[in-house]
Amino acid sequence: MRWEGRRAVLAAVVLLTLVAGFLLPSVLLAQPKYPIRPITLIVPWAAGGGTDRISRMVAVLLERELGTPVTVVNRTGGGGAVGHTAGATATPDGYTITMVTVEIAMMHWLGLAKVNYKDFRPVALLNFDPAGISVSATAPWKTYRELHEYIRANPGKLKASGTAAGGIWDLARAGWLKAAGFPTDAVRWVPSTGAAPALAELVAGGVDIVTASLPEAAPLIAAGKVRPLAIMADKRDPMFPDVPTLKELGINWSLGAWRGIAVPKFTPTNVVNVLEKALAKVVENPEFKDFMQKNGFGILYKPAKEFAKFMEEQDRLMGQLMKEVGLAR
Repeated sequence: MRWEGRRAVLAAVVLLTLVAGFLLPSVLLAQPKYPIRPITLIVPWAAGGGTDRISRMVAVLLERELGTPVTVVNRTGGGGAVGHTAGATATPDGYTITMVTVEIAMMHWLGLAKVNYKDFRPVALLNFDPAGISVSATAPWKTYRELHEYIRANPGKLKASGTAAGGIWDLARAGWLKAAGFPTDAVRWVPSTGAAPALAELVAGGVDIVTASLPEAAPLIAAGKVRPLAIMADKRDPMFPDVPTLKELGINWSLGAWRGIAVPKFTPTNVVNVLEKALAKVVENPEFKDFMQKNGFGILYKPAKEFAKFMEEQDRLMGQLMKEVGLAR
């Protein structure tokens, strides 16, 4: 090739490089903003339950913040496994988000599903409801200390309920007993389909203790049929200011159910950032606060990085506890 030809080729290469340098930022800036179409919020639990109700309120407020429809879809089954798996395996583009619950830190330890917190990219923790220790209003124990001493003197005599075997409230019972210095069978577990039937059984005299959250027992507490003795939290619940924490009573134990928004593992950071900012505004919205307070749900907000650490710690804690009580598979 002659020199003139080489110069022409070189000039063309330089020109193309310069054009690309100018066009690339423009192309990037021209990319459509997120979101530009409707978002699906997967709820791993049935319609009408606590997780569903919180999710629908979040969807309404998130839709306002993002300016695009947010549709709640209930994907139930397998003790939360179906919905969590669907959320984790969705296309990682931000258009399918999941209301993950405490069960994501439990299912794989129980052998119910392979999905775990590592399959998600956390966006924000929104809610935490600690377990309580409630008895019938007709029970002889007026304080937690009286119940404690009765268990010490009569190991294995009392029965507790609140959820299925290996569920969050069962683990709350096991962890409480262990922290209190009792064997985990010092209070036997009677499986139930949830807190509501367990509380009904408590009032009827079929069980002696329910370890579900106090908000779930609130109507019966208000009706004078159930007596709350303690709460498994770091601080007292404003709705039940007279109920002491176990930590106040010298028992270093807290555990509860929680809910937060997460997306598939490989979702882009810019999408997570948009969702995180929007959810921070949702949590501060007076409508959200009013809804949570009226329905007895606790608000606990943690942004993406803190939520990631929280999920990792919860997984470790649940695994350790399940191994100790023989539930891990």
